[in-house]
Amino acid sequence: MNRTIDYKIGKEADGLRVEQFLKRKGYSRQNLSVIKRMPKSILVNGVHYYMRQQLKEGDLLSVHICEEKSSEKIPPVHLPLDIIYEDEDIIVINKPAGMPIHPSMNNYTNSMANALAWYYQEQGKPFIFRCCNRLDRDTSGLTVVAKHLVSAGILSSMVSEKALCREYLAIASGHVSPKSGTICVPLARKGTSIIERMVDFEHGENAVTHYRTVGVYGPHTLVALKLETGRTHQIRVHMQYLGYPLIGDYLYNPDMKYISRQALHSYRLSFSHPITGRFMEFTAPLPNDMKEVLNIT
Repeated sequence: MNRTIDYKIGKEADGLRVEQFLKRKGYSRQNLSVIKRMPKSILVNGVHYYMRQQLKEGDLLSVHICEEKSSEKIPPVHLPLDIIYEDEDIIVINKPAGMPIHPSMNNYTNSMANALAWYYQEQGKPFIFRCCNRLDRDTSGLTVVAKHLVSAGILSSMVSEKALCREYLAIASGHVSPKSGTICVPLARKGTSIIERMVDFEHGENAVTHYRTVGVYGPHTLVALKLETGRTHQIRVHMQYLGYPLIGDYLYNPDMKYISRQALHSYRLSFSHPITGRFMEFTAPLPNDMKEVLNIT
């Protein structure tokens, strides 16, 4: 991936060293360490600069990112991709249920990462997979992938600082009561399982989910959920703890009468663009299998 990012130096940055300015833009120490080893990576007014050199008001700082290697363990596979948005820094994808995010022992060639590797290969571009909000295999909806190390680092910081807002729609079993609230219970691995999670007040990690009822449809409730933390299976375990597990959840509520996977959809992502700072918001409509359960069109 080749990407040149230009910054016009304003009065507030006059006298800052290059590294100081880039840190204020969200570049991590690791980002700076890697970039300075790239050829002709830092130019000011077309002249090579070192990280310790000072900037002046009116300067044009150009950061050239050159990544030539690809993720070796992700074979390119021609699979459909529903790309919602793409620019030089990020790509937003509406992932279908049943598609893993990345390859694993039993899903080596059918993941979203495989599809992206093919997509990049067809363009003659190197591909390093950097997904910023991972979804379970059977959870559908929006996920954002960084296209280079800088956007990846900044988006990762946004997740840690809770500046990347993730909202989901889920179909819960029963009529949820109270209709809205916050679930704040810690989560941990269940026994020796590497997959299953459980509520654990003694050893668990803090987990917070905000929810509200969108509508009641027969024996089910359509719930909107907003994550404050991002623990594995957080929504699924929290809704089970509340007493209204998601339908079709083979781990926490294995009732496949209405749907063959957990009825969970990542329907909204919002965040500030990692490079431009522009506010961005994306939505993905409820998938057909969840619509059919609710008998809506």
